[in-house]
Amino acid sequence: MKSGYFACFLPPVYNSAMHDIPNRIADVLLEVEALLRASGKWEAFRPPEGALLSPEPFCIDTLGFEQWLQWIFLPRMQQILEYKKPLPAKSGIFAYAQEQLGKEEAPAGRLLLLIKRFDDLITIQSGTKLH
Repeated sequence: MKSGYFACFLPPVYNSAMHDIPNRIADVLLEVEALLRASGKWEAFRPPEGALLSPEPFCIDTLGFEQWLQWIFLPRMQQILEYKKPLPAKSGIFAYAQEQLGKEEAPAGRLLLLIKRFDDLITIQSGTKLH
């Protein structure tokens, strides 16, 4: 290890790919929002509070998948990134998205790619292997 005067000019050692994951996730979130807006899936009015408080995964009993993305997923992830809270250790949103979205529509296909990218980034940051 170097010491002395020049040591203070050496960059810290870190995994740059890991360091950039929050920024890459933020980019994915922005793309998800833009796609929902462009495809007319972005809602102007918030669902009733009870619909947002469902105990079921993805609020499956009260919200459609795009609604869940808009009203639950995007705000929670934006808050995690903004306040530099720990990212989730794993994500399995892609499997559910595949079940909920038809692959025929171009926006649905693009949305699936973005959700897959999100899951992959979470997997990479947690240090587990991609499947």
